[in-house]
Amino acid sequence: MLRRLFKCSKFIRFSSNSSATTGSTLAVAKSLQQRIEDIPIERYRNFSIVAHVDHGKSTLSDRLLELTGVVKPGGKQVLDKLEVERERGITVKAQTCTMFYRDERDGLDYLLHLVDTPGHVDFRAEVSRSYASCGGALLLVDASQGVQAQTVANFYLAYSMDLKLIPVINKIDLDTADIPQAEEQVVNTFELPKADIIKVSAKTGANISKDLLPAIIDKIPPPAGLSDKPFRALLVDSWYDSYLGVVLLIHCVDGKLKKGANISSAHTGKRYEVKEVGIMYPERVPTGCLTSGQVGYIVPGLKDSREAKIGDTLMHQGHESETEVLPGFEETKPMVFVGAFPTDGTEFNALDDDIQRLVLNDRSVSLQRETSNALGQGWRLGFLGSLHASVFKERLEKEYGSKLIITQPTVPYLIKYRDGSSSVITNPDDFPDSSILRTKIQEFQEPYVEAIMTLPQEYLGKVIRICDDNRGIQTEITYLNTTGQVMLKYHLPLAHLVDDFFGKLKSVSRGYASLDYEDIGYKPSNIIKLELLINGRGVDALAQVMHCSQTDRVGKEWVKKFKEYVKAQLYEVVIQARANNKIIARETIKARRKDVLAKLHASDVSRRKKLLAKQKEGKKQMRSIGNIQIDQEAYQAFLRK
Repeated sequence: MLRRLFKCSKFIRFSSNSSATTGSTLAVAKSLQQRIEDIPIERYRNFSIVAHVDHGKSTLSDRLLELTGVVKPGGKQVLDKLEVERERGITVKAQTCTMFYRDERDGLDYLLHLVDTPGHVDFRAEVSRSYASCGGALLLVDASQGVQAQTVANFYLAYSMDLKLIPVINKIDLDTADIPQAEEQVVNTFELPKADIIKVSAKTGANISKDLLPAIIDKIPPPAGLSDKPFRALLVDSWYDSYLGVVLLIHCVDGKLKKGANISSAHTGKRYEVKEVGIMYPERVPTGCLTSGQVGYIVPGLKDSREAKIGDTLMHQGHESETEVLPGFEETKPMVFVGAFPTDGTEFNALDDDIQRLVLNDRSVSLQRETSNALGQGWRLGFLGSLHASVFKERLEKEYGSKLIITQPTVPYLIKYRDGSSSVITNPDDFPDSSILRTKIQEFQEPYVEAIMTLPQEYLGKVIRICDDNRGIQTEITYLNTTGQVMLKYHLPLAHLVDDFFGKLKSVSRGYASLDYEDIGYKPSNIIKLELLINGRGVDALAQVMHCSQTDRVGKEWVKKFKEYVKAQLYEVVIQARANNKIIARETIKARRKDVLAKLHASDVSRRKKLLAKQKEGKKQMRSIGNIQIDQEAYQAFLRK
């Protein structure tokens, strides 16, 4: 009885605290919504930050949130919510935050929306959709490092979308800062006026409230939406919540959206009822309403994140015919494919659940089941790029504690047939055999990218050498004035780029080179399939499609490397590399032999010969029916980079 009373008293206390918390949350939400309603759309400013990795984008975001009263001072990487983002210092998921700013010059309140975008090209789809919801961007340059490759690539993307760009030089407090050099680079590379450059320190907050925030107010145009038109919104991003389902981040272009409204998707045709509407401040705050010009979130009761297509247009049900679909929508296409297998076959179901949950939060990952004769049941995963694949694997290991074997990355190859048809292969198993090659196929094509590299001039020769070794075609070389930096542009096969090209580039430049790239489509190529054979049987998990010029070198490396991890058997094991039905490399592991002559007298020659012949015959028979057993550790060690 006492225990029951104790439980009841605990429940009552919890309930009262909970209702107080809910009441304060509702009061905050109501207060924020009232402030929003008091600000006209002419005083809205939507902007993002364009920067190379480690140039201070997340730190500048933190200072802006502090100076506008969204968070208390002392927080770090507030908008980098994933563990992998904080560890690597990169942004993977686009985030947004609403801020209120009172301009001391006129005493008026302004509503600011900061859209924190990924910078890496793998997440370019999210970047372009985030830019589409903005009127301008801060072009952030490190005062000590100057203009880097990622800054250039994202500048061109922002410029092509007509964003108003404000050049900002960051880290002016560093001893190594060279502000005149950084200014000259900004003027020469981006052709922006020197007078527009704002010099700040995101770490100390210097010049942010004095110069940067007023510049955002003065130079970035307000959204052009109309509140009296039917509701129309751009889907910027989505993520999965275990309680709410899929949460959508949207830019409300026209009209108004309230809780309980019925909306539809322009590209899927699906219809939803809006369960919750609000702003990010920086976490979700339900305000019950979004108006034109705002960037906020909605909960449409959506369970499958694959229905949430980035760049889609959302509109009110019944007004589809009178609502114009927003331009720029395109499906994301995976460009790097890997096979994934559990390290322990008994963990397949648990790992399948983990992968399915993670894919809910990242709809750009393609997923299908596959089976390997060597590694058992697994999955074929498609990613936007090698960084995307690496981040996915790291999140799977750190957030879910899963362990898996990843095969060599492959890229999609285009096959053109003589009858005019074409197909794309993403798995080496699907590569056509020799009979089809001779009779039906006209040509193969492989994807290429334009790689933009910035590096100190002293490493130019070494970088050109690795680009040439990776079948690169040089298209442009620019010497950046007075800085000793060079900007190189190369057309590179994507297959070489995903094969640790960035690691090689960092190695030869001692970490000083930076890299960004952009997809430029397919080019004709002479590609073939390289297989690893163990005693004449192919190991499908280790096959790879590559250019014919690589097969001899890679084949020899494979057989030598794999020999190190295969244990000796009771019979001879032959490891071969095969390309175009031709054996190009071979290694042999000698059989373990029992000493059948141990008990013989040295002079008994005839008996000696008889025993050796019998052993030889037994080995031959064993080899003809034997099936070699290879530990999973051998595959893991071979595939580990």
